[in-house]
Parts: sequence; structure tokens; C-alpha cells
Amino acid sequence: MEPGNGIFDSHAHYDDAAFDADRSALLESLPQRGVCGVINAGSHLESSAASVALAARYPFCYAAVGVHPECVNGLPEGYLARLRALAAGPKVVAVGEIGLDYHFADMAPKEDQRRVLEEQLGLAEELRLPVILHDRDAHGDMMEILRRRRPRGVLHCFSGSVEMMREAVSLGLYIGLGGAVTFKNARVPVEVARAVPAERLLLETDAPYMAPVPFRGKRCDSAMIAYTAARIAEIRGETVETVLRHAREAAAALFSRMGG
Repeated sequence: MEPGNGIFDSHAHYDDAAFDADRSALLESLPQRGVCGVINAGSHLESSAASVALAARYPFCYAAVGVHPECVNGLPEGYLARLRALAAGPKVVAVGEIGLDYHFADMAPKEDQRRVLEEQLGLAEELRLPVILHDRDAHGDMMEILRRRRPRGVLHCFSGSVEMMREAVSLGLYIGLGGAVTFKNARVPVEVARAVPAERLLLETDAPYMAPVPFRGKRCDSAMIAYTAARIAEIRGETVETVLRHAREAAAALFSRMGG
């Protein structure tokens, strides 16, 4: 497959240790491989700071700052103040990755996850920034919070049903789809990709995770969105160029701070 043109990756983690050996070379190669923009999402205070540093170094890179639900244990008392200071960076465009993850029973207690999510939603509202939301096996609690809080943002790596997608869109949210839509046994992600309004669909990698077919199980990077876009184009009966353009336009609409 030829490289995509105008790929905007709305969710990556280039601060991850998986990129330690060749981070600079890989990031420098992305524009030549069709990537025009990347949002690097923080998972905790240290990775949020690293995301801000990456955004400062690479013109096509932007940052989100936040605490992932897997990382809420042991948060320092002043974590919100530190996030607020990081969010002052000129290329910080969102609060994230934040959310709920009930997949593993021994992860952070659900009540702690909900409290930290609510606190960070409050920070995003205060700063007038959109949010990047993680929702794994927590659809009921997530939708209750979203109905009540009505944040601007994206449900990243969306794993819900078409019905949930439609409700999320009705609340003003965007839907992030990545490599899962290319997987052999994907059914619900395909249905969501077919039904989601084009103006609310974001493309993402979650790099280094969730590489699309034919790279499944390997380290993912933003250029691989070309394969995800090709599969979504096939599902929707559109051209790859149309899918990529709509995703860029949706990203620009949601992450409006990218424009200055």
C-alpha cells in the first residue's frame, strides 16, 4: 500500500518505552510517510510532561495532558495544579487520556477512577479544552457521567455499540476508531464505522498499540492509519482520501486550539 496523504493521528503515545530506541528517527520520518499531525496523549504526570516536550520539538505534534484510569493510584494531592500548569503550553489541545477502565478487577478502585475523572473533567471545563476519553468495560458509568457533564471530546478507541455511538454523538462527542476495525473478527467496530457521521469520526492509532492488519501484534505508528482508513473507506463506500480529509476536518473542529 502507498503511504496515506494527510493522515491526522488523533491519539498516540510516542513517549512510550517502545519508542526509546528510535523515537527521534521515527518521528522525523512521519511527515515523509504522509502524516500531517499527531496528538500525543498523556497517561500520568510524567508522560504528560513528555507529551508537552514532544509537541515543542516537532511542528506536526500536539499534546494532551491527563491521568489515565490505570494510573490513579498514588496520585499526589496537587496533581491537578501540575496538570493545569502543563496545559498552559501553547500546543496543548486537550485534557487526556482520562476515563474509566473496569477490565481488571485489581486496578484502581472504581470510586477512585470516577473521582479522578470528574476532577479532570472539571479542569477541562475550567480551561475550555476538549477531553480524550478512555472507556473500557465501563460503558454504563461512562455514559452516566457524560450525560450529566456534557464535555466536549472524543471517546477514544471506541468499543461500544452503534446505539451507544449514536447517543454519544447526540451529546456532542466525537468517535475515535483505530486498528480494531481491520481485525478479522471485527463486527461491532465495522458497524460503528459504517454508521458514524463523517463529521464526528476521528482516526487514531493508540501507538505503539493496536496496529492494524497486516501489522497486528507489531509496534504501531501513525503512518499505519493508511490501512485503517482504507478499511473504513471500503466499509463506507468512500475513497480513502475522503475518509482522511473528513478525519482531519473533524480533528480541527474538536481540537480548535491547534489553529492558534
